Amino acid sequence: MDDKAVEVPVKAKSSDLPKRALSAVVMLAVAGAALWMGGAVLAGFIWLVALVGFGEFVLLALKATASPVWRIVGILAGAAYFGIAGWVMASLDNYYLLAAIGVVIFTDTGAYFTGRAIGGPKIAPRISPSKTWAGLFGGMAFAALWLTLVAGVFFYTAGYHTWAELVDVAWDDVTAAALVGAVLAVVAQAGDFFQSWLKRRAGVKDSSKLIPGHGGVFDRIDGMLAVALVVGVLQGFA
Repeated sequence: MDDKAVEVPVKAKSSDLPKRALSAVVMLAVAGAALWMGGAVLAGFIWLVALVGFGEFVLLALKATASPVWRIVGILAGAAYFGIAGWVMASLDNYYLLAAIGVVIFTDTGAYFTGRAIGGPKIAPRISPSKTWAGLFGGMAFAALWLTLVAGVFFYTAGYHTWAELVDVAWDDVTAAALVGAVLAVVAQAGDFFQSWLKRRAGVKDSSKLIPGHGGVFDRIDGMLAVALVVGVLQGFA
């Protein structure tokens, strides 16, 4: 009789990467279509996203607070937060809208890859254990680079095609764009931290399960909401 142990195959845990990738493609396609169509379609899409995100925020606020008074205060503050951010995003023309969205994307990308490559001390491990100072600085650098490119394209299309012209006419504006990008990266991370804190208070991992592999709408726009508020202020001084 053969006494060799029989190996029982263990079913490996399936990765959610394909699901996340498919969801990301669908989200980009829908957002891109709305941006391409513009006008009322784009504004309606922005307001729909803000409304769904606010609904998820309300559910988190109800779980995170026990006092009826604080629940009302939180929901009213959230309504202002989402409402003003939605209004700012809907009022931007496509050029500035893409610039603002790009800041958040480049911040997240830079923070992710820099944080994984360098590691190091955490910013606030009790709120968001994965975020490091290295990741924050990487996100700032990526966002600064993005707005530098946006400003460069703007001045190039305006007719400043040589380095000498850029230095003479637009250097201060391009430098300012880079600084704004770095600052907005910090703002985006602050929005992310706020949502992470709220989810921890509510005792949940995601704001909802609406988007397969990505959580809820609020999970996707947390940084964008904070950036939109600051962009609104900057737009008022422009």
